[in-house]
Amino acid sequence: MQVSEGDILWEAPADLKAASNISRFMQWLDQHHGVATRDYGELHRWSVSEPEAFWRAVWQYFDVMADGSPEPILREAVMPGARWFGDSRLNFAEHVLRHEAERPEDAVFHHLSELRPLATLSWRELGAQVRSLAMGLRALGVGPGDRVVSYMPNIPETMVAMLATVALGGVWSSAAPEFGVEIVRDRFAQIAPKVMFAADGYRFASKDFPRSAEVARIAASLPSLQTVVWLDYLGCGREHEFDVPAVPYEDVIAGGEQGDFTFARVPPDHPLWILFSSGTTGLPKPIVHNHHGIVAEFYKFAAFHLDLKPSSCMFFYSTTGWMMWNTLVWAPLMGGSAVLYDGHPAHPTPDMLWDLASRTGTTSFGTSPTFIDTMRRLSIAPGERYDLSALQNVFLAGSPAMPDTFAWLYDKVKPDVWVTSQSGGTEFCSGLVGASLLLPVRAGEIQCACLGSDVRVLDDDARDLVEEMGELVIGKPMPSMPIFMWGDEGDRRYRESYFDTYDGLWRHGDFVRVSRHGSYRIYGRSDSTLNRFGVRIGSAEIYMTLDGMDEIADSLVVCIELPDGGFYMPLFVAMAQGRALDAEVTERIRERLRRERSPRHLPDEIIAVPAIPYTLTGKRMEVPVRKLLLGWPQEKAFSRDTMRDPGAMDWFVAFSAARH
Repeated sequence: MQVSEGDILWEAPADLKAASNISRFMQWLDQHHGVATRDYGELHRWSVSEPEAFWRAVWQYFDVMADGSPEPILREAVMPGARWFGDSRLNFAEHVLRHEAERPEDAVFHHLSELRPLATLSWRELGAQVRSLAMGLRALGVGPGDRVVSYMPNIPETMVAMLATVALGGVWSSAAPEFGVEIVRDRFAQIAPKVMFAADGYRFASKDFPRSAEVARIAASLPSLQTVVWLDYLGCGREHEFDVPAVPYEDVIAGGEQGDFTFARVPPDHPLWILFSSGTTGLPKPIVHNHHGIVAEFYKFAAFHLDLKPSSCMFFYSTTGWMMWNTLVWAPLMGGSAVLYDGHPAHPTPDMLWDLASRTGTTSFGTSPTFIDTMRRLSIAPGERYDLSALQNVFLAGSPAMPDTFAWLYDKVKPDVWVTSQSGGTEFCSGLVGASLLLPVRAGEIQCACLGSDVRVLDDDARDLVEEMGELVIGKPMPSMPIFMWGDEGDRRYRESYFDTYDGLWRHGDFVRVSRHGSYRIYGRSDSTLNRFGVRIGSAEIYMTLDGMDEIADSLVVCIELPDGGFYMPLFVAMAQGRALDAEVTERIRERLRRERSPRHLPDEIIAVPAIPYTLTGKRMEVPVRKLLLGWPQEKAFSRDTMRDPGAMDWFVAFSAARH
């Protein structure tokens, strides 16, 4: 199928639109609040022009369980510093488990890994395990506000640990087990955890990766740590001594007396979890969300932008180090089920995820455009091989999706599927621009701005743009915005990260274009954060490793999105005097990045350069280099007047010209 950007590929039939969650919400709004909206555009305009009324309606429509009053819905409409939902108190885990009594024996999680066969966890089992583990954590001294961290794969035990932690009012944070010791330490050391959940290892593409040594080193680097909760998952056992007691996971969950368990309902300023977004300088940013904002945002997104229902089964391929792992509870919030998978997405066969979707009756299949393009290159036709009759939508995230990606899904997966490309960020743990069943699907485009998201596209002078590429900016507060960054005195880093470009407006860091009909196209990062296969990592993490290598004098790394939906991440290195970039040094760089950081931190190329360009204020010129690689003319990509050594950019200008 040959398509061009913007071609309409699918539109929901009238009966599907009428039965959608968003149509029912619009009818409810008219009946209960006298807000009559004829289409998605009108609903969105109302949601951002009357944010208090919109979020009050969300609170009421989903019957949020809370003590106290949510009024005033929005006390201070400023960014940062907005205050939401009055003096109400609620608990995120209580909402995830609210459907337990309705369908106790139904599956809430399907789970598969390279170490375990496909199985299910029922609502009754999930509720019992969460309550037992919560009481076990309480016996270990975990209470409201205490940080609990995880170095675990995407398996049910990790999900139970997260829910048990926040059920107590504890604060959760997670790192994927493929992360190296330094990258985990850089995150967890900032938040002083009391307890760490850790697995003995994981299996990926049939290769075992023991993690006992890494866990011991991480634990030793965290002075606040009191206990490691140890899970024998890989089966290799604990081969290293820890500096703190290590308690088997089974003992902690078995030792918790459920009794009359009560969820800890907490105020709006109480942290829920800490997600780490990459910083271009310094350590990763510890972004703190609260229970209230995430409950409201997750209900809104799951219902109105994915149309999840009690009959839905959601899958999204994610590791525990990405914010998309946290969103796997979208379907359970709506009374549906979710699929957890730990392992290689294309092993033992390239199409195994489609087989998993067929076996679990997946209705919403989430993955990256890169994965879809791999299927296309391998000439795989999932719709011919597997029963995908239950599939209702394909959810693309992590990088911009090309028109050909859309076309392949309609041609090779299902002709009547709702293909959605969506984009958001760790900062919101959700989407900013997304999808609606009320709108047509256009090739290579994101259907709309999400409800409650005042998305604007601005140029450098803060002028609104249409049909031109500019900065993605949020004009009004949202409940799921970070309440603060952990350890950030006076919100200094928070303000510098998002509010230093446009006064009072959130600059998200993405290049974007909005069309005249309200659809969006994301062009990748406008700052120097690295988008690596859908997961954002910090250039500073790579520099920290290279700074420890005597043969490297300086370095610069960027990542760009390619027209085919892939990525290109070159690492430029200025060598120390008398040293050359040979095969041995190249392999040593790659080995250290893999060991100290993660496989995602490995560049596509390592290239020696004469010098690294810096601004007059001493900042690496990552953004200008990235703009050059994207094809920008040099007069628009950078100004020599702002450079410490104007000649340092000449090599990059020539390199970019040769690439194009």
